[in-house]
Amino acid sequence: MQVNTIGVITSGGDAPGMNAAIRSIVRTAKYYNLRAVGINKGFKGLVHGDIREFTARDVSDILGRGGTILQTARCPEFLDIEVKKVAIDMARYHNIDSVVVIGGDGSFRGAKSLCELGLPAIGIPATIDNDINCSDYSIGFDTAINTAMQAVDKIRDTATSHERCNIIEVMGRASGAIAIQVAIACGAEAVFIPEMTEEERPDIIKVITDGIKRNKQHFIVVVAEGVGHSNELCEFIQSQTGIVTRVNTLGYMQRGGSPTVMDRVIAAQMGEYAVELLIHGVSNRIVGMKNNRVYDIDIFEGLEQQKEVRRDLIELANKLSV
Repeated sequence: MQVNTIGVITSGGDAPGMNAAIRSIVRTAKYYNLRAVGINKGFKGLVHGDIREFTARDVSDILGRGGTILQTARCPEFLDIEVKKVAIDMARYHNIDSVVVIGGDGSFRGAKSLCELGLPAIGIPATIDNDINCSDYSIGFDTAINTAMQAVDKIRDTATSHERCNIIEVMGRASGAIAIQVAIACGAEAVFIPEMTEEERPDIIKVITDGIKRNKQHFIVVVAEGVGHSNELCEFIQSQTGIVTRVNTLGYMQRGGSPTVMDRVIAAQMGEYAVELLIHGVSNRIVGMKNNRVYDIDIFEGLEQQKEVRRDLIELANKLSV
């Protein structure tokens, strides 16, 4: 496979560090005298030909920016085979002979579709939920947990001043990765994540009443959004303990902000690795992290893997809340 032009796509939810990955792909391509183009607004941009040429200068000064300079958009119509064929034709029209897709599970399924239709693709995991099955780490996770940690620390200050219980709802519809790490980092009294079994769920009323007996005057409870019922939990705690309880939903602030050193460096490594794979004639892969090393796995195999929650972290969080 001879590579001449690499297209770069960011798809799905944005994540801090996407720009660092874009920069790495473009700069590495230029190092090898390859052409690099940016495809705006995800797969929708590929379908509609919203494509721009990248020079090395075009990706200067983007390392510290959150989000993605290519923007991102949902493209439900990409499920239609005829729409996929239009995307392939558009890639050929712009002389794009390979693409690197930066995003999450849905983005990789889009990349897999391109592979099946003959356009070589590489996936790079970027999602703050850190829920890509075949990779230990996804770009954006470290920034997101640090953003959430700083918010919880500030909320604890006011919870202490007013002797309150604060429920902090963090992002994570199907994954409790953010919640469990933030809970441990911030010394939360309890944490609830979608992956918990009934036996692992803390008895929140007992936790709080035992704390009150020890003259504890404030409490932090971290809840992943996928658990739901934060408002009901708030009312339950207040009615059963008498302590004033408030819900704080951090929301999309966790996706924004300047990426941490960790996210910038890992994004740079993954971007370079993706281009190197294409240069050596290897495609239809997902670039990931295993045991702190960048590696690659077949995109079809990678999408079939199941990611397990770290039960040791659940156990740790419950032990430390005593």
